[in-house]
Amino acid sequence: MLKIVKTSFLIAATGLGFAGTAHADINDALANICTIVQADDKGELRKKIRLVESDYRLKLRDYYSGVSCGGNSLIRTAIMNNAVETGTLLVKKMPKSDLGSPETDGKTLQAWVSETGNQGSPIAAELAKRL
Repeated sequence: MLKIVKTSFLIAATGLGFAGTAHADINDALANICTIVQADDKGELRKKIRLVESDYRLKLRDYYSGVSCGGNSLIRTAIMNNAVETGTLLVKKMPKSDLGSPETDGKTLQAWVSETGNQGSPIAAELAKRL
């Protein structure tokens, strides 16, 4: 009986240890995603999205709102840096419902684009097509 209790405790402790490291690992995996978007490296962004999806079973929509590049979302960062390839990829990968919902500052992407005068951006045009 004592062996079963000890074994159960050991298994539970091991499981909790892995759960704590998984959170740190996802942060490490997403650490340079802002740099990738700013550099407009579409191929590297695709690899990063696939890596996170295969390793952590997370879709872009699951971690998009948790990633901040200097206080801006990934799509806003792409628009500000004129990163057309990565911005277009992000717009196409995100569900329409998430593209139309308010971000952390309470503004939707379309409202932010209009407010900042980025209506001429190809990314903004792709966003308008999706919505």
